[in-house]
Amino acid sequence: MKLKPASAHDADALVATLRACNRAANWVSKVAFGKGLKRRNELQEETYYDVKATYDLAAQPTVRVVRKVVDAYAALAGLEKSGQLVGKPLSKAKAKPVEFREDAAQPYDDRILTWNLDQRTVSIWTLAGRIKGVPFVCSEQAMKLLASRKGESDLVMRDGEFFLIATIDLPEPETYEPEGWLGVDLGIVNIATTSDGQIKSGRRINRYRRRMRRLTAKLQRKGTKSAKRRLKAIRRREARFATDTNHVVSKQLVNAAERTSRGIALEDLKGIRQRVTAKKEQRYRLHSWAFAQLGGFVEYKAKRAGVPIVFVDPRNTSRMCSECKHTDRSNRVSQAWFACRSCGVVVNADRNGSRNIAHRADAVWQRGAVNRPSTVKV
Repeated sequence: MKLKPASAHDADALVATLRACNRAANWVSKVAFGKGLKRRNELQEETYYDVKATYDLAAQPTVRVVRKVVDAYAALAGLEKSGQLVGKPLSKAKAKPVEFREDAAQPYDDRILTWNLDQRTVSIWTLAGRIKGVPFVCSEQAMKLLASRKGESDLVMRDGEFFLIATIDLPEPETYEPEGWLGVDLGIVNIATTSDGQIKSGRRINRYRRRMRRLTAKLQRKGTKSAKRRLKAIRRREARFATDTNHVVSKQLVNAAERTSRGIALEDLKGIRQRVTAKKEQRYRLHSWAFAQLGGFVEYKAKRAGVPIVFVDPRNTSRMCSECKHTDRSNRVSQAWFACRSCGVVVNADRNGSRNIAHRADAVWQRGAVNRPSTVKV
């Protein structure tokens, strides 16, 4: 939801509040790092009164700041435990306190943020006091979802504009017993390829990214004030384009599975950027493509539709023949084609991978090695 402050005074108060909260969070983070205090109660006891006195925060915002710091260290530990952050990036992250940008998101709970859905306004705490009747705008679909809002919301500032990111609690429909699986192979050349043979080509998004990369390089070389303004205006455009593409693709995948009463099978791609090596010219595409985002979109849309979804081990899905199960590196003759050295079958490489993913999901489900509700990771 986008906030529309009624005056420059209100906007300045929101900016000052975000900066004060994040400066306080950086100080609390240094204390947590220096004294090894990672639990909320002990960190709050150590820093609560100093934060209130030094940064002029009220009681509840101070509690939210401490909680934000604790959550940041917990997230770092979770990335380490799952293997998504390893090697030099991990050692670098653990060598210093977690830092927060001055405009980083700040969580608000119902004590310091009140919603009026009928009037489409919020009452929000700031350093200048509580500002009442701040209008917000959103789509009609988002307004309907706000009726199920639960828990805290985050105040975010992007390019001088303010947004509230709310947590929505929706009841999950009962998950049906799947009549087979729709395997989905995620990639860069092809965003998604299904075991039905449907290919969601990445040609359009990759062409767009190349154009944006050329434009960005040109503006950076120019270096004028107008070029810098242009860079600022377009810097998030590529991310928005990719997000929209992922929304469209994920919706199509979930609809295809629901229509045929099947479940969805995806590869577990956690830590793929650390596991995969790529040529220099391929690194930009690998590291700029939102692997986790598309999988996350498919997951939450499947939950809302009651479609079962499982994540399978990705090892050798591109080298194993989906017909005879023969596995050999030489089976993958090119990026586009798979030719089995044993049975001789020739098939699109991504479709072969998606069929292997579907087979693994069915095997795991039938063995009873997973729980039946909603989402399963194996």
